[in-house]
Formats: sequence, C-alpha cells, structure tokens
Amino acid sequence: MNTPSVPVHERSAPDLGVLVGERRRLLNLAYRLLGSLAEAEDAVQETYARWYAMSRQRREAVESPGAWLTTVAGRICLDTLGSARVRRERYVGPWIPEPLPDRTEWFSGPAGGGGGPADPADQITLDESVNMAFLVVLESMTPAERVAFILHDVFRYPFAEIAEIAGRTPAACRQLASSARRRVRAERAPAVPDAGLAGFAGPGERSAQAAQAAQAGLVRHFKEAWEAKDIAALVGLLDPEATMTADGGGLVGTVLRPVEGSARIAQYLIHIADAAPGLTLLERSVNGRPGLVAQNAGVTVTVAAFGLTGGRITRIWAVRNPEKLRPWTETGGTGQA
Repeated sequence: MNTPSVPVHERSAPDLGVLVGERRRLLNLAYRLLGSLAEAEDAVQETYARWYAMSRQRREAVESPGAWLTTVAGRICLDTLGSARVRRERYVGPWIPEPLPDRTEWFSGPAGGGGGPADPADQITLDESVNMAFLVVLESMTPAERVAFILHDVFRYPFAEIAEIAGRTPAACRQLASSARRRVRAERAPAVPDAGLAGFAGPGERSAQAAQAAQAGLVRHFKEAWEAKDIAALVGLLDPEATMTADGGGLVGTVLRPVEGSARIAQYLIHIADAAPGLTLLERSVNGRPGLVAQNAGVTVTVAAFGLTGGRITRIWAVRNPEKLRPWTETGGTGQA
C-alpha cells in the first residue's frame, strides 16, 4: 500500500477499468468471509456505492483505490458477520455455507454462452480456501478471527493493513489469526489441506490431483449405490461415525438435526430415494471438490458436498434451501457426468 505521494491537484480520477477490475478480487474476499454469495454480492455493491458517494475530489485524493475498496469491503463484511451470527441463531435447522458450482461443467461457453451478464459465481476462484469443509470450520470462528485469518493466511495481507480494517492493533490481529489457526487444527477437517493459498503447506499438485481423483471415484460409487438402493454398499462407503447435515432453511422439508452413523445415513438416503422416484443424481464439482447434485424434473433440489478420510466418507453437507441454490438453477442440461 506504500505509494509515492502525489499532490492532489496533480492526480486524476482512477480509471474506471481499474475500479471494475477490483470487483473479482473483492467478491472472492467477501465470499470467503461471509460464506454466502448473495451477501458477498451485497457487500461488494455497498463498497462501490460508498466509493461513488464520495466527491470527485475525495476520490482523487485516495492514493490506492484498490486498498481503499478492500478496507471498506472488509469492514462491511465484519459488520455483516456480526449481524449474521444473530440471524443464524434464528435460522431453521443447521446453516451451511452457500455451495458454488463449477460453471464449466454446465456450460460450453462463458456465462453459458448466452451473452447475458456474467453470474457472480463465475468470478469466485475455486481453490482450497472455498472447499466446504474449510468454510464450515470458518463458521466456528468469531467475526474478528475470521477476518484476520482470511485476510492474512489466504490473501496475504500484512497485519498492519488488517488492523485498519478490523479496528484493532496489529498485535491483536496477529493473535486473532493465531486463534483461528488453532480452530482449524482442532477441527482437522478432512477436506482442508494443511496448506494452500492460506499459508498452509500442501502435499503438492500431483498429490492434490490424486486426492481429487480418489474423491471423485468414491463419490461415483456412492451415487451408484444410492441409485441402486444398496444399503450395504452405502454403509461400506461411509465411515461408521459419519455425519450428514442438511440445510433447508425452513423452506423445504429436511432433517433439522444431523444424521449420525453410517447405517442411519444409509437408511435415510434410501428413504429419500423411495419418496422421490424421479430424482436424478449428477456428478458435479461443489466448491471445487467432487460432489453430487440432485434434480427433480430438471430442477436442482439438493447440492451435496463431501468430506473424506481414509478412503471413506466422513461428512455430507446437503444444501436444500432454494435461496442458496440460485447459482445452480440455470444449468444448461441435465445429462450425467
């Protein structure tokens, strides 16, 4: 953020292209901070609204528009996280972060090739810092911990800059990030590597690709066992202490508490298959990892993400809240992978 000082009267207004170019980075930051694409869009929109609400002279006086936008977006997200915690206490059933599709699996061209406005989901980079297990761990953090951790460990911001956003000292922000890391280690979410963009140290690209392929194979076997209503096969693919959590938000029918144990999960899945004979299962990436999408009459009704350990499924996160499935509603086809 250190830039040579230039007299205000010699500066010109930031190029519009530069400002627009910041939007993708801001949206990536806001989604990781909030776990909701809709809330991330709102935060970025509010950030730009505040920028253009300033007089031209004040905008020209900003030495680094990108840094200004990041600071404001971070503060908006921090405020949103505080109010979101209150809202989620009233949420019907468990709250799961909003799942993101890999749009290239649905469409043959950019934004579906339809020439319409790009979907914000297309602008989210699908890396390890958005996989569902990682996002779920972030939900256990305080707003301040989450902001300090994401800004420093994922986006590599120095603590001096994070302090400006969080309204705390650099030392306090360092402590917040350290506390957040302890939460990550304590959870040991199987799908979260020991590193990645965030300053963890990953096993290497080849190992990551192998793990991705292994998960894809396991999810495929799970899909086939579910379609065949094979309880024994499902139980064999699930860890004995596996947990399935569903998020319907009170808008659609689903279990309001996690289903625990491989046998109970398998029985519940067979019940779903019996209750919805027309259900179609598709293998699709969910937040950058192999997952499943369930459709009924061509409409996406459930998006499932998986956590794996030791060659078995340990966690299933099933999002059924239709408000969280907006990025999945225009799919451009229902053929299976």
